[in-house]
Amino acid sequence: MQQAATVGGYTLLAKIGEGGMGVVHLARRPDGERVALKVLRPHIVGDEEARHRLAREVSSLTRVRSRWVAEILDADPWAVVPYVATRYVPGLSLHDHVVEEGPIGGADLTWFAAGLAEGLAAVHGAGVLHRDVKPSNVLMEGRSPILIDFGLARVADDPKLTHTGWLLGTPGYLAPEILYGDDATTASDVHSWAATVAYAGTGHPPFGRGPSMAVMDRVRRGEHDVSGLPGDLARVVEAALDPEPERRPTVEELLAWLRPQVGRGRSVPPPVRDAPAAEPTLPVMLAHPDPDDHVTRPFETLVDAGPDEDPTVHDWDVAEYAAPRAPAGERLRRVVLGGAAALVVGAAVAAYPWLTSALLVVAVWLLRSGSLAASRAGDRRRLRGRRWYDGVQVLLGAPLDLVRSIPGTVLLLLWSAGLAVAAALLCYAVAAGVETTLFVSGSVLAAALVAGPGGSRVRSPLSRVVVPTARQGRGWIAGMVVLAVLGCGLGALVQTAGTSWAPAGERPFSDVSLPDAGILSP
Repeated sequence: MQQAATVGGYTLLAKIGEGGMGVVHLARRPDGERVALKVLRPHIVGDEEARHRLAREVSSLTRVRSRWVAEILDADPWAVVPYVATRYVPGLSLHDHVVEEGPIGGADLTWFAAGLAEGLAAVHGAGVLHRDVKPSNVLMEGRSPILIDFGLARVADDPKLTHTGWLLGTPGYLAPEILYGDDATTASDVHSWAATVAYAGTGHPPFGRGPSMAVMDRVRRGEHDVSGLPGDLARVVEAALDPEPERRPTVEELLAWLRPQVGRGRSVPPPVRDAPAAEPTLPVMLAHPDPDDHVTRPFETLVDAGPDEDPTVHDWDVAEYAAPRAPAGERLRRVVLGGAAALVVGAAVAAYPWLTSALLVVAVWLLRSGSLAASRAGDRRRLRGRRWYDGVQVLLGAPLDLVRSIPGTVLLLLWSAGLAVAAALLCYAVAAGVETTLFVSGSVLAAALVAGPGGSRVRSPLSRVVVPTARQGRGWIAGMVVLAVLGCGLGALVQTAGTSWAPAGERPFSDVSLPDAGILSP
């Protein structure tokens, strides 16, 4: 068997991306942790300037610490094969996510815009400019954006890169001042943030597609299309796409408006400045137009040397920026709905103990197997994207998932059954009737199956029903009415016909004398 390639002690597992200066691999550290390992291309390993560029990237990354940025874990720019290892984010790029799933909408779009702004705040707070914020440099970790690829980033107080006469970046996501040949500033990253948010929410680049000359001309003129973005967010994005840097909102202003939208901070007006549009200017010409340009291209005009402006963004504490929780009322409705469902299961156990118990065993087994299958399918999709045969692969793997879920299902059933027996013994101790004992034990069994070890794979599928039902008051009331009808119907059945032990002929331990009290007896 061929031995896997290694770089700097890391085992290369798969190629997951590439850029102008290097190739990115999924790799494993000696301790087993997976990382994203970026190495220089073979034909530029001997290029001293390429190594210096990688060293600048490492210097920039080590200054940034944020949950919204793929942080550096290890690097050696001067090794035989130079590399840099960063946190591995098992998700699609924003570009691929939009292609696969469509545009992001609703609260998820606001969360995306806020998270991306938090990432920029952390970058700027460390004295670094990203310079290449675009959909392919944003990975989706669930619904959260993670900034990657600081190959074009630089420390704010360093002199500019020495590639005078070259354009670094992607037309359509570069700020117009960079197209003029001016130095990048924090306002340039804000412009790129806005273009990326517009793509996330609309599914198309805000400055359109086509030859680089045409796209760059639209960028310089401020001719963008953000139709499809909701209300105030559209106004904020338009303000951030202003051709004049001084008229754009700062990252601080963006966060001051965005944080309250996701439940952090007090509400403030959108950071929109009323100002006349910039006058049209002549486009910057590229020597070789390329609609898919994302690497260095000759610039027709020379770039003047000069230092960057100091960043003005503070180092925000993004660790406190937690995912928004559901309102307290909605969480309470979920608990009440779940409790009512457990009581209905208890009533079903009181009416048909053996049949209900058998159905619970099968349901838990199938729910856990389905959850395992969904997790495996999700892992495959995050690693290599959606494929037409995903559904077939899930069906073919279903028998294996059914077998794999058996040990966890048995453990969960035994743990839950133990609690149900303990509840039955308590009922026996207080001389409760058979129906009452079954009702209490069945309710405890249902609750334990959801809360016990491995119960998360039962809760996850059930939450797809409980959460939407509890989200609105009317849906919750309808669900409660349905559960009440079922519970009362089963209770009435027990009162009139008693407990049915089918398929058995009589209850177990029938020789043990128990009070004959009913479940609904006063």
